Parts: sequence; C-alpha cells; structure tokens
Amino acid sequence: MRAMQPFHLALAVRDLQSTRDFYTGLLGCQEGRSSDVWIDFDFYGHQLVAHVTGGHEATPLPTSEVDKHAVPVPHFGVVLEWEDWHVLAEYLRGEKVEFIINPYTRFQDQPGEQATMFFRDPSGNNLEFKTFRDPDMLFDKGEDESE
Repeated sequence: MRAMQPFHLALAVRDLQSTRDFYTGLLGCQEGRSSDVWIDFDFYGHQLVAHVTGGHEATPLPTSEVDKHAVPVPHFGVVLEWEDWHVLAEYLRGEKVEFIINPYTRFQDQPGEQATMFFRDPSGNNLEFKTFRDPDMLFDKGEDESE
C-alpha cells in the first residue's frame, strides 16, 4: 500500500474567530494562509479550509443509526493512533466539550476494535475522531463475503 496523501476539505463557518479558537486553541491545529473570509488549517496533516458563509447551525442535518447512536451526516474527522485518541478524549472531556456521541469503544476485544467520538465545531460542522486497536483493520472487510 502506498502512503496516503493529504485530503483537502472546505467547510462553511459562521465566523473566523470562533473557528480559529476551536481549531487552533482546542484541537491544536496550525493555522496556514488566511484572508478576511477564510482560513487554512493543518488538520492532522490534511488541508482544512474554513470559509465564512454563516455556517449551518440552524439546518437540521440527517443522521444514520450506528450501534444505536444517531450518527450525524455529513461529518469528517481523522483516525488517530490508539493512545493519542484516548489522550484527546480525556482532554476534550476536561474541556467540557459537548459530545454528540460520547467517546466509546465498538467491537471490544474483537477484530476491528475501534473507539469513536463525535462533536461539533462552533459553526455546527460535525467531527468524528476515531481509532483502531489494530490500524491494519481500517479498510478490512472482515470475513470473506464471497462464495
């Protein structure tokens, strides 16, 4: 497998200051280029561009049921190393982040064991941070489903 390339994601935000505070202050992302209406962030090695459009806080977004949780769609995020995810989850709890879905572990002690958490930025964009006990399981389909 070749090394993954960074993705680029542009998202709508309400204002630059709360966005800057959230992504640089809370999540520790480095700020890149910016203007009066957008900011680039180094989002764990990926390019995240926040454009001031007013956000979409008032628009109810759809959800999909996963493990009896209403997962917000759309959402974006990053897959962290196991220990890094747990450190971040504890940090966010200490910062009193309001979770959409509290940090929890899926498939515990099974192949594909993973942990996940969902929360929103100040403009209503949904983020998921997840981790896999075994990073090689990221794209694994599990049991062979062919006949």
